[in-house]
Amino acid sequence: MNYTFFDFLALVGSLGLFLYGMKIMSEGLQKMAGNRLRSILTAMTKNRVTGVLTGLLITALIQSSSATTVMVVSFVNAGLLTLVQSITVIMGANIGTTVTAWLISLLGFSVSIVDFSVPLMAVAIPFIFSSKSKRKSLGEFIMGFALLFIGLDWLKNSMPDLQSNPDMLAFLSRYTDLGFGSVLIFLGVGTLMTVIVQSSSATMAITLVMCAKGWIPFELGAAMVLGENIGTTITANIAAIPANISAKRAALSHLVFNVFGVIWMLVVFYPFTGLISHLVETIGPGDPNQLTAFTSSLDPATLSAISAPTGEGLTPDQLALKDQFLQYQLATSYGLSLFHTMFNIINTCVMVWFVKTIARTVSVLIPQKESDEEFQLKYISTGMLSTSELSLLQARKEIVVYSERTERMFHLVRDLYRETNENEFVKLFSRIEKYENISDRMEVEIAGYLTKVAEGRLSENGKHRLQAMLRVVSEIESVGDSCFNLARTIMRKRDDKAGYTKEMDDNVQLMFNLMEEALASMKKQLMAEQQEPHSDEFNRSENIENEINNFRNQLKMQNLNDVKEQKYGYQASVTYMDMINECEKMGDYIINVVEALDEEYYN
Repeated sequence: MNYTFFDFLALVGSLGLFLYGMKIMSEGLQKMAGNRLRSILTAMTKNRVTGVLTGLLITALIQSSSATTVMVVSFVNAGLLTLVQSITVIMGANIGTTVTAWLISLLGFSVSIVDFSVPLMAVAIPFIFSSKSKRKSLGEFIMGFALLFIGLDWLKNSMPDLQSNPDMLAFLSRYTDLGFGSVLIFLGVGTLMTVIVQSSSATMAITLVMCAKGWIPFELGAAMVLGENIGTTITANIAAIPANISAKRAALSHLVFNVFGVIWMLVVFYPFTGLISHLVETIGPGDPNQLTAFTSSLDPATLSAISAPTGEGLTPDQLALKDQFLQYQLATSYGLSLFHTMFNIINTCVMVWFVKTIARTVSVLIPQKESDEEFQLKYISTGMLSTSELSLLQARKEIVVYSERTERMFHLVRDLYRETNENEFVKLFSRIEKYENISDRMEVEIAGYLTKVAEGRLSENGKHRLQAMLRVVSEIESVGDSCFNLARTIMRKRDDKAGYTKEMDDNVQLMFNLMEEALASMKKQLMAEQQEPHSDEFNRSENIENEINNFRNQLKMQNLNDVKEQKYGYQASVTYMDMINECEKMGDYIINVVEALDEEYYN
């Protein structure tokens, strides 16, 4: 076969151009949609049906199921979607991605869209150089669309002509004539190709071209499509590696859902592909199973002639054969697109009733570890409000959870101070950093919820309570910031290899004890019923705050004398006093919370 290394590079380059066009087109659409996609995802996933429709709509718009699933995983990681909600969106994304296959079938094989691609680029250029971002994004979309179809056309023309090489055909026939074994082999090929290429749309294009060239029959093309549904899940699982446990479970649920779907489809594979063939033959251009037999019946020279992009120099008989060849190609591409769509629709319609079962399955496969922390609001939903007064009660419960998380964060800081093992120290610091991110998100979500509540009808007492809660949330977030600052100071102490005397260690531990008392007192007042007076606990908090201030002042004076007397180095004194001062600041934030609670009661 006259197929050189240069021809192979042209094939790889054509695939690269197709992928690049897909990427630019998808990114352009995502930029145009902007925050609307995020608002749609968080607002339209309240039940199974709307979740599926949301995933379908977004994927059909941005032309990338991988982009949708990665977005979903990031939203689960941020606590904006639950695991069950994410599974329904991913199911919808599986249906939405079939739009790409239809786009390729309708325009890539039946219409010579490549003839319009260069003029489309000319249209895109002014938009790309526009100063307005939306016009620029529209230009990127048009340019990506043009590049995608140029890449597809080059891909079709860069494929080697196997019909002219009997040895290659004989080699391929070894794997296409094994019955159900061939189905399993090509399912694996489809999976592997999608994992490597990282785009089910690109692998779908390759499958369509392979079938259109007559390399493999329609049924084996359908098997590759099944493999692509498994391979496409790898992107979300890679994206979930650094994320929290809920995000990992969401990504795994995509794999579980698709694997279950492929298993039941393999049971009914031959009857199902037969049904698809019958539908395409009855309604569409012809029988998709006839293409392989048709190409095998022609001699290599005739097949090469009728496969050429233009029909120049062909005899009337060859022109008739070319028309028949194009009809069979169209039938095969329609058949694969219909198979892809029907499989995903039926799979979703069946599996959508087992969403909770899938959620439980992935929860068993990825169990919760003690060190795993994830952000998920327990008592309030940022999308739905109860009656205003009841909403305040729910917000109060959520604030208690917030204070408990912050208290656990401080306990981790104490553990970090005592930790001597390098690996454990790094793990602890990473957990504290994760807590800091959770603290920031909780403040935003609770404050946003309270702002929505403020728009409703509230009594005068309710308004005072709401203002107090907003202040409490802000101060608790500041406590979390102080905890993280302490952790960074401890990290700096470790990096500086600053040695503390026993007296310094004892003083730090005494200050930490006071902080724990202050946090415990704050939490106790948060957990008390709002109607109950808590003056005793308030007085206790004030006494602890005075102790913290006095102890800080005492240590500040003592530190100056100790450095002068050279009991320890100046570098050690810097991190030492930074920790003491940060604790005093944290004490101020805690007493601010307590004062806000006191005002809430007396107002």
